[in-house]
Amino acid sequence: MQALGVTGGAGLAYGAMSSIGMAPATAGVPKRFQSLSTGDFVGSVEGDHSVVILGGGPAGLCAAYEMRKAGYKVTVLEARTRPGGRVWSVRAGTEETDLNGETQKCTFSEGHFFNLGATRIPQGHVTLDYCRELGVELQMFGNQNANTMVNYTGTKPLAGQSITYRAAKADTFGYVSELLQKATNQGALDSVLSKEDKDALSEFLSSFGDLSDDGRYLGSPRRGYDSEPGAGLNFGTQKPPLPMSDVIRSGIGRNFAFDFEYDQAMTMLTPVGGMDRIYYRFAEEIGDSLVYGAEVTSMKNTTDGVTVEYRVGGQRKSVTAEYAICTIPPHLIERLDNNLPADVVTALRAATPSSSGKLGIEYSRRWWEIEDRIYGGASNTDRDISQIMFPYDHYNSDRGVVVAYYSSGRRQLGFESLTHRQRLAKALAEGSEIHGDKYNRDISSSFSGSWRRTKYSESAWASWAGAGDSHGGAATPEYTKLLEPVDRIYFAGDHLSNAIAWQHGAFTSARDVVTDIHQRVAQAA
Repeated sequence: MQALGVTGGAGLAYGAMSSIGMAPATAGVPKRFQSLSTGDFVGSVEGDHSVVILGGGPAGLCAAYEMRKAGYKVTVLEARTRPGGRVWSVRAGTEETDLNGETQKCTFSEGHFFNLGATRIPQGHVTLDYCRELGVELQMFGNQNANTMVNYTGTKPLAGQSITYRAAKADTFGYVSELLQKATNQGALDSVLSKEDKDALSEFLSSFGDLSDDGRYLGSPRRGYDSEPGAGLNFGTQKPPLPMSDVIRSGIGRNFAFDFEYDQAMTMLTPVGGMDRIYYRFAEEIGDSLVYGAEVTSMKNTTDGVTVEYRVGGQRKSVTAEYAICTIPPHLIERLDNNLPADVVTALRAATPSSSGKLGIEYSRRWWEIEDRIYGGASNTDRDISQIMFPYDHYNSDRGVVVAYYSSGRRQLGFESLTHRQRLAKALAEGSEIHGDKYNRDISSSFSGSWRRTKYSESAWASWAGAGDSHGGAATPEYTKLLEPVDRIYFAGDHLSNAIAWQHGAFTSARDVVTDIHQRVAQAA
């Protein structure tokens, strides 16, 4: 241990001690991951240590980046000709042939793009730490906007009406506050609230719902104005409230909780120029160790390592390393020639592929800003398009790219098998029901993608059988099984995290695997 400390630093000595149960007790306090520096752990251990990483998406690139700093010889095999995997930004020149056999080439104007994959980053995610470390510039992402619309179909009151978020929230919160105020005043809460409690609640409800002095909701400036207040005696024309019964029965508040969610609450952020900026920076740091166009065909444990076979440029090649980290989507791993045990294959089969897709439309006129005063955010609906996301860049310029749908699950199935032209037609038809005829004008170009129909992905994210549509927090037996290595093969990806479908999940999974391999190497030393 003294020798390890002298040659490799405290990190190596502590890692080795931890591996054999001799490290000082930490009283169960969780340790914050510290990014490795050259010289920590393996870099100072005698001999060479190597790892082959299957996949150049978030988990694969993160693992490679950290392990290179620690002195490993790293090879990353990526089947695509770009880094980032499912994190994919579409811009002029992007060309893709999907599994339906259709080829699209993006013709957006210079500087314009949309993120077909990940598009936003919560403040608590380690993704932001890598943006800082890699020098990736960030900007605000408008996750919610008071001027965007809610518009739901059906036979209930207000069906088919486009109502601004601000008006929908003002009326919903106002009427709920009025009803609770009445219940309190009529003694319905006397068994649970004291007089002081009721007074405090009354004060809160009056403010929360913008109630009148007698406890009624009569409308509010929070709803917005038909004509904006101006100077002098121009007090503006306030929008009148919708009827209480209509608001309650309509369900216009069904999406209000979205921005209350832990991983959707403002402030949200995104890289300037596209989410893939993160992965091009990772690729720059990793350098020639990242091999593009390398389609893996085989992955097998051997007596003293792992051998991976792949095709690149029409040639068959192989690489043997001490360890392998497989970040290939779990439902695709079984297609490889492998010697994985039967119980591991069974566990991989429990990862259920999900459907999701987007379509971006470039408009030559930013009508959403000019006519509707919408700067970022999204309109929501129960139609197949699910939501319309407005650009958070190039404000007040002459053009911009609107995400005409971002749909998942059952709603995405309405787009899955369609050609791009058919997707565009469907998106325009549904979007114009929300934003009017202007939605169909001034269109310059468009591009769409479906993750189930995208080669090398065939899924937007994975859900685990028995865990519902959970994005983490459910330790099914199959999920737990894959957290352990199979001899020298380790698995990593957002599907093995408690942040499924987030880059944060992929990064934290990769970090766990990096730590495990370090401890294993330290113990062997």
